[in-house]
Amino acid sequence: MNFNSISAIYSFEVARAWRTIGQTIAAPVVSTCLYFIVFGTAIGSRMGSIEGVSYAAFIIPGLVMMSLLTQSISNASFGIFFPRFSGTIFEVLSAPISYFEILLGYVGAAASKSLIVGLLILITARLFVDYNIQHPFWMITFLILTAVTFSLFGFILGIVANGFDQLQVVPLMIITPLAFLGGTFYSIDMLPPFWQTVTLFNPVVYLVSGFRWSFYGISDVSILTSVSMISLFLVGCVLIVWQIFATGYRLKD
Repeated sequence: MNFNSISAIYSFEVARAWRTIGQTIAAPVVSTCLYFIVFGTAIGSRMGSIEGVSYAAFIIPGLVMMSLLTQSISNASFGIFFPRFSGTIFEVLSAPISYFEILLGYVGAAASKSLIVGLLILITARLFVDYNIQHPFWMITFLILTAVTFSLFGFILGIVANGFDQLQVVPLMIITPLAFLGGTFYSIDMLPPFWQTVTLFNPVVYLVSGFRWSFYGISDVSILTSVSMISLFLVGCVLIVWQIFATGYRLKD
């Protein structure tokens, strides 16, 4: 294992986040604070509790997960797309470093930056509402699994994208709507039976539900189902990335 090469890629990507700290870290934290103010304080004060949890506290896991998803995809997709765009990817591919080590550097950096944002949002949430974490081990597990899985997904997106504009299509047009419709601001038990069934086809439901369970012990689906779904998606992303490296798809041409 070439740890020096992994460290070089990782350090470069993390350093880029600090150079653009307003966009990569401050912006998602501030935007999430606005959700707390609007939904948690303004609207939440006029709503009752959901399964014994105040509305302001209820939406915290969903907001953290929504930011984690979008940031993981954006960080990883831009991290690999820029070397492709500038042509420096050929220097990386010709270096004495394996594909696995390249993946560790880029995906590890993207996941780390996303985890920092998620933890900052959790800390900031304390300024607006009190919350408790009943299962801290599972909370950390879901954070790491989600950050790594969707960083892999973002890595794939960064390879298949043809331009910078395409990097924003999936986070803005697909992930954000799925997060809004995935139980971020409500429990799916509040929906009519038909829409409850439809919502179960939304993969974000399982992420938000499992993450919320780690906080309050309540969920829309079982914790085993949530872990199984995120693990299945993780394996799928790994297989796709392996195929990309095996064929050199959009990397060597």
